[in-house]
Amino acid sequence: MTLQSKNSSNLREQVDKYFSNWKWFLLSLLLCFALAFLYLRYATDTYKISATIKIADSKEQNASRQSNQLNDYGLFKRDQNSVLDEMQVIGSRSIINSVIEELGLNVQCFIQGSIKELEIYKNPPLAVNFLENDSILKTVDTSVTLNIVSKSQFTFKGSERKLNFGDNIIMPFGNMIFTPNFDQPELKVGKSVTVKITPEEKVAAHYSDKIKISATAVNSSIINITLDEPVTEKGIDILNSLVNQYNKVVVENKNAVVKATSDFIDNRLAIVSLELSEVNQSSETAQQNNRLTDLSSQSSIFLQTEREIENQQIATSTELQVIDFVKEHINENNGSGDLIPEGMSFQDNSINSLRQKINGLVLERNKRLENSSEENPVVKRLDAQIANLKQNFSASLSSLESTKQIELNNLNQQENRISAQIFSAPKKQRILGDLQRQQNIKESVYVYLLQKREESAVSNGVTSPNAIIIDHAYASALPIWPKKGILFLGAFVLGLLIPLLAIYIKNLLDNKIRNKAGLIKELSIPFIGDVPKSSNKQVFINKHDYSPKAESFRLIRTNIDFMLSNVTKSKGKTIFVTSTTSKEGKSHTSLNLARSMSFSNKKVLIIETDIRVPKLNKYMGVKNKTGIGLTNYIIDDKINFTDIINNVDENLDMISSGTIPPNPAELLMDDKLGVLFNAVKNKYDYIIVDTAAVGLVTDTLLISKYADMVLYVIRANYLDKRQLHVAQSMYDEKRLPNMVTLLNGVIHKRGYGYGYGESPKKKRKLFA
Repeated sequence: MTLQSKNSSNLREQVDKYFSNWKWFLLSLLLCFALAFLYLRYATDTYKISATIKIADSKEQNASRQSNQLNDYGLFKRDQNSVLDEMQVIGSRSIINSVIEELGLNVQCFIQGSIKELEIYKNPPLAVNFLENDSILKTVDTSVTLNIVSKSQFTFKGSERKLNFGDNIIMPFGNMIFTPNFDQPELKVGKSVTVKITPEEKVAAHYSDKIKISATAVNSSIINITLDEPVTEKGIDILNSLVNQYNKVVVENKNAVVKATSDFIDNRLAIVSLELSEVNQSSETAQQNNRLTDLSSQSSIFLQTEREIENQQIATSTELQVIDFVKEHINENNGSGDLIPEGMSFQDNSINSLRQKINGLVLERNKRLENSSEENPVVKRLDAQIANLKQNFSASLSSLESTKQIELNNLNQQENRISAQIFSAPKKQRILGDLQRQQNIKESVYVYLLQKREESAVSNGVTSPNAIIIDHAYASALPIWPKKGILFLGAFVLGLLIPLLAIYIKNLLDNKIRNKAGLIKELSIPFIGDVPKSSNKQVFINKHDYSPKAESFRLIRTNIDFMLSNVTKSKGKTIFVTSTTSKEGKSHTSLNLARSMSFSNKKVLIIETDIRVPKLNKYMGVKNKTGIGLTNYIIDDKINFTDIINNVDENLDMISSGTIPPNPAELLMDDKLGVLFNAVKNKYDYIIVDTAAVGLVTDTLLISKYADMVLYVIRANYLDKRQLHVAQSMYDEKRLPNMVTLLNGVIHKRGYGYGYGESPKKKRKLFA
C-alpha cells in the first residue's frame, strides 16, 4: 500500500468515525437550535444609546477672554492629554452617582408580562413614596412584589393579607406608601408588580462598567459616549444627564477659581484704600503745616529724566506691593486646598508658570477629595507636591522681591543724585513731591486692583460649560442584542462542535481495540480474520447456519487452509488457540472453529490443554463418559490416548483437560504429550488445541513446539492496547510458530461487515 493510499484510508477511517454518529450530530443541532429559540423568546432586547460632545477650548468658550488664563488649569487644558483626562472625569463615579440620584435609578419598577418581566421607566404603574431619609434609601438592597387584587387593594407575594393602596406600609428598612397608576395600560387587576431597590453604589458600579467613552480620533476633542440599555428612554436620559452633570461640575470648578481671585482682590482693595486715605491725609496735613499751594513755577530741574525715574519707581514699587500682597495671602492661606489668586502677572514668567501649576494641582486635589479622604495616597502625594511648589513659589517671590528692592534702591540713589543737584529747590517742595509720589503709587495699585476686579466679575458672569453637545443621546433603531442570525449561526456551529469534540475526546481516550483497522495499526502480526459479536444468545454455530458469525468462521477456516497448505497432507494440522488474558473468547473460538471444520467433512479433534481452568465440558454441555482426560493420560501410563477421546458430534471429537493437577506446568513438559500429538495427527485432519493465556502463564509456551499454527485471539472492546506488546514480542521473538491474530467480538456498524445473514428458511426458499 502506497503512502498516499494509506493516508487516504486513514482519513476515510477518521471521517467514518464522525459520519457513523450522524444521529448525535442531528440531536445536538436540534437541541442547540431549540435553546437558541428559547433564548430569543425570553431574552430582553438591548439597544445602543449614543451621544456625541466636543470639549471646547478657551477660544470657543469666550473669544473676548484671550488674556484670561483661568482655562489653563486642570480640567480646562486643551491638549490631547487634557481630552483624555476629561473622558475620565465624565465617566467618574461621582458624576455617575449624581446622575443616579437625579434620575432615581436605584428604584426600578417591573411588571409581569406574558413571557417575561418588563421594566417600566417612565410613567411607572406604581408610584413608591419613601418616608425615610435619603441616606438610608441609598443603602437599601431589596425587592418587593405586589399582587394587584383590586384597584384599591394589593397583597405581597407569599402573603394572603390584603393591604390598601395609600396606606403607610411598615417595611424592615422603613415605611413606604404605594400609589397605583391604572392609567398605565400594563397595570391590571391580577397582575404582579415588582419594586426593586438597589444601593446607589451598586448601580453606579453597574453603569460605570456599561458606559463607554472614547475619542473619535487621535488629537480630536470630539468624544463619543455609548451605553447598552434595554430601556431606550432610560438610556437616553442617563447619557443626557451625564453630559449635564459634567458641565455642571466644570462650571462649578471655574467659578471656584474666579471666586477665589475675586475674594483676594476685594481684600486687597480694602487694604489699599485705607493706605491711600492715610497718604492723602498726610499730604493734606503737610500742606497745611507748611502752607504749601500749587506752585505754578515749578523748577526746570524736574525735567524728563526725573519723571522717568519717578515712573520707574512707581512701577517697581507697585510690583513690590503686589509681591507683598501675594506673600501675605500665602502666609494666611497656606493650606493644600487654597488657590493662589490669578490675574496679576509678574515680569518673571517662571513665577507665573509656577503659580499656574500650583493652582492646577490644587483643583485636582479638591476634585479627588469629593470621592475620597485626605488619607488617600493620591491626595497625600498631591499635598506634598503642592507644599513643595508653594515653598518654591515663596522662595521665587522672595528672590524677585530682593531684586526689585535693589532696583528700587538704585532708582532712589539716582533720584538722590539728581536732587542733590537741585540745591536751589525749596525743601518744602521736595516734601510735597514725596507725598505726591506716594499718592501716585497707591492710586496706581488701587486702579490696577479695580480693573482686575471688573475682569473677574466678567469672567464669573460669562462662565460657559466645557462640553458642546453635537448629538443629544439617541437610541439605535434595531436592537444590538440578541441578533437572530448570529445566535442561530452560533447554535449551528455549537451543535456541530459539541458532538465533534465529544467523539474526538472519546477516540483520544479510547485504549481498546475496536476493529480490524485498529488491530493492524497496532500490530505487525498477520491477521487471519475477525468474528462479529452475536446479537442473540447462541454460542455455537450450526451446520446450516448462515449468520455473520458462521460466515466469519468459514472465512477463517479457508484462510487457515491457505496458510497451512505447505504442511504435509498425510498428517493432521495442529492449531493452537491462545490469548493474552482470560475472557477474550479463546475457548469459544476453539469450539466454533472446530465445529466449522467438522462441517466440511474433516475429522477434527479438540484438545483442552488449559488444565488450570478447564471450560470445554461446560461450554459443550458434554459429559465425560470415561471420567478421565489429558492430565490422567499423562500421569497414568496404563491409559491409552483412545481412552480419553470423547465423541461430541459427527466428525468432531474432544479430549478434555481431566483432573486439575497441582503442578500443571511440569505436567505439560512430559514427553508423553508429544506421543499424544503424533498419534492424533495420523488419525485426524485438524487438531484444535485450546491453550492457556500466554499473558498469564507459561503453559502454552511449553507445548508450542507441537503447533503448526498459533491462533492468537484478541477480544475487541476489551483488551487494553497497552497489553498488545505481549503478542508483538511473541511474534518478534518467534516464540510461537506461524503466529496469526484473530479479532473476536467485533461490533460491525450498519453497512459494514457480513452481508450473508439470511436465515436457513430464507435460504431454502431461494433455492426451492
